[in-house]
Amino acid sequence: MTLKTASVLAFEKNLDCSDGFFWQYDSAKQDQPATPVGISEKSVRGTISNRLKNAIANDPLKLDAEIQKPNLQTIDNAALDEDKDTLLVKWSCKVLPFSGQPCACNNQDYQTALMEQVQSYIDEHGFAELAKRYAINIANARWMWRNRVGAEHVEVRVRCGKEELIFKDGKQYNIQHFDHSDTQLTPLAQWIADGLADKQFTILYIEAHAKVGYGQQVFPSQELVLDTGNRKSKVLYQIDGKAGMHAQKIGNALRTIDTWYPDAEYPIAVEPYGAVTSMGQAFRQPKAKQDFYSLFDKWITKGEKPGVEQQHYVIAVLIRGGVFGESGKE
Repeated sequence: MTLKTASVLAFEKNLDCSDGFFWQYDSAKQDQPATPVGISEKSVRGTISNRLKNAIANDPLKLDAEIQKPNLQTIDNAALDEDKDTLLVKWSCKVLPFSGQPCACNNQDYQTALMEQVQSYIDEHGFAELAKRYAINIANARWMWRNRVGAEHVEVRVRCGKEELIFKDGKQYNIQHFDHSDTQLTPLAQWIADGLADKQFTILYIEAHAKVGYGQQVFPSQELVLDTGNRKSKVLYQIDGKAGMHAQKIGNALRTIDTWYPDAEYPIAVEPYGAVTSMGQAFRQPKAKQDFYSLFDKWITKGEKPGVEQQHYVIAVLIRGGVFGESGKE
């Protein structure tokens, strides 16, 4: 019997991240309680710096006239207080059991084959490799994005139950590879692996202490402004008045573990087509048969198991969650 991909097929995410909450304190006075980082609004007169038409750029008089036009902007801004130098970001991550069972599937034969293949992967490899990479991305503070880059020092603390791990220097972990191993990473990876394997209930409480400087700007998520008539050109995310980071942005950083795509030079987020929107590029092209759907369909419907690294990738996409059925395929 020829097995066809289910037209309805969906998976729930197994790494359930919360939003990140921004706090601040003075590292010289750690006995004082942390206070929330607020969002303020400012109106500025910017300069004209966009690329101009040649007719203007090559005419000194027209160029002088153009740059005298006001570039008025009203934007949101987030910064530490003048007497605070450390950004504290808190979030949590619930690790849900993964068995390969979809949350929606309208083909029972397909689901049976799918779960058999996933169980075969788990029996052979477990979650050690994936959990190690997720753990490193927590410890290296990749999830702080631009805030990590601008920090002199980042300390990451992870609590699971009554146990706590402290990564004194998150920036010591190079974010370009996953060849890290130490006594702190091992238990963190084990917590994640045990959560995925349903050996324990795992929820991680994570916080990073980033020394960025007194009064320095920090970078919460920026809201997508759907109302084009909005008077502000930049709107920052806030939760009850506190600056915050979208859970989706943290989740993207957490699953930036794919170094298995063709000619890989650095990790990218696990996505069906290896999409990196900031670069406008899909690193896993269907033409090369290295995208999720090509690998996944062959594996499940034809029993053609991909190489070990691509198996890790396919399973990581399923852990990411999403809608993968054929119903929308032309």
